[in-house]
Amino acid sequence: MSWFRSLLLAPLIAVAVLPALDAGGKKKPGPTPPRKIVVLDKRFAQLLPKKAKVETIARGFIWTEGPAWNRAGKFLVFSDIPHNVVHKWQKGKVSVFVKPSGYTGQKPRGGKPGDEPGSNGLLFDADGRLTLCEHGDRRVTRIDEDGKKTVLADNYMGKKLNSPNDLVYHTNGDLYFTDPPYGLPKGAEDPTREMDYCGVYLRKKDGKLILLTKEMTRPNGIALSPDQKTLYVANSDPNEPVWKSFPVKEDGTLGKSKLFVDGAKWVQAKRPGLPDGMKIDVYGNLWATGPGGVWVFAPDGTVIGNIDTGTNTANVAFGDDGSMLYIAANHDICRVKTLTKGKGF
Repeated sequence: MSWFRSLLLAPLIAVAVLPALDAGGKKKPGPTPPRKIVVLDKRFAQLLPKKAKVETIARGFIWTEGPAWNRAGKFLVFSDIPHNVVHKWQKGKVSVFVKPSGYTGQKPRGGKPGDEPGSNGLLFDADGRLTLCEHGDRRVTRIDEDGKKTVLADNYMGKKLNSPNDLVYHTNGDLYFTDPPYGLPKGAEDPTREMDYCGVYLRKKDGKLILLTKEMTRPNGIALSPDQKTLYVANSDPNEPVWKSFPVKEDGTLGKSKLFVDGAKWVQAKRPGLPDGMKIDVYGNLWATGPGGVWVFAPDGTVIGNIDTGTNTANVAFGDDGSMLYIAANHDICRVKTLTKGKGF
């Protein structure tokens, strides 16, 4: 995501909570929202232990996003976008991992309430290097092993990107990412905006950048199916809160989109949030954040379950041995043990 700016302007499972962490150093968090897991289809029940619970492992942030698991180091990283920082969580301890994470300028941005200068989506590549969607600097970067930052994409046809949001790697090293305007100081109306559309892009391993589609008004979360033949993209527009699927061609470009899931009923029911970040498990189920927490969609598009976080929820990541689902839920980081594994584990 994030549509965080709009938040400022605009059967029950037991919950385990660790002591609150005042990670941002600004204010202590309020009460933990009630959280529950809802089984809508027997296929979802098969993906969770019988005593599955939502556990809150870290609190006190402003707006968490982009969780990503480092397999070699066995730790989680995540963005706190308004604070312009990437945090590291390991064995119950939180520390600063990258700061500044998305805006390196010296001048105040002068953004609206809810300004989001920091990094958004995060992902470790096959070599363990951290890739960041940087809102403030309007680019996708990679931090190499020696600490050097490499810019992977910052413009298309000579025009600056809006504010890259989320990303997914193909196993061949190609990178797909979305580019809505949420990270601009004044959003879509920002005078520095150079694009008149919001794109989904393919950054080839050789550095070539390809605009795949500009049909979506607010492309956000993005994921590839296990066979890498389908690309899923979330649209975080309250007027069109949908998830679309695209066939992936041999050259990595996309075919005609199809509606995968329509989240309008959840928005109309005033469930908190909009379609946002997501991940795929090894069976092809899509674990997608949206209005009402985390929704789980079977490969055929059936809604099979819901992890209701009780708050706006931005993104997820599989970690540990691949079966632990980490959730960026507004001010919190949560997790749920599953019986599946994330794609790539």
